[in-house]
Amino acid sequence: MLNIRPITKDDKEIFLALSHEFYNSPAVLSPIKEEFHENTFNELMRSREYLECYILEYDGQLAGFGLLNFSFCHEAGGKIVWIEELYIREDFRSHGIGRAFFAFVEENHPAMRYRLEVEKENERAVKLYKKLGYDFLEYDQMIKDVE
Repeated sequence: MLNIRPITKDDKEIFLALSHEFYNSPAVLSPIKEEFHENTFNELMRSREYLECYILEYDGQLAGFGLLNFSFCHEAGGKIVWIEELYIREDFRSHGIGRAFFAFVEENHPAMRYRLEVEKENERAVKLYKKLGYDFLEYDQMIKDVE
C-alpha cells in the first residue's frame, strides 16, 4: 500500500538522507553543495509558494520522495508544475509508485503543463514518462549559477 504524504518539520533527517541519495545517483549530473539540501528543506518549511515535497511510503517503509516546483509560463498559458525531483529507492522500483505519484500530482495540482528533466540514459524513467504522455521538449537549456 502506497502512502503519499506532505513533508513535515519532523521529516528533516528523512529528507536530507533521501536528497543525498538522489544527488549521488546516476539520475543527476553531479552532487550539489551540502548547504543546498538544507536550503531546500528550510524553504519547504517556510512556505508552499514555490515548492512542495511529498514523502513516499510503501507498506510502511520509506520508499522515496517527490519534489514539486511551481511557476507560471506565458508559452504554456498558465501554471506549470515541475516534477523537480522524483526519487524512489531501488528496492521499491517497479511497484507502480512513480505512476501513482504522477497521478497524485495531476489530481492535486491542476496545471496547464507538467514538466520534468530526465537523463536520456535513464531508460526506465524515460519509458515510464512516455507511457504517461510526456515527450521531449526541443529546447536546449542554458544556466548561469551565481555564487
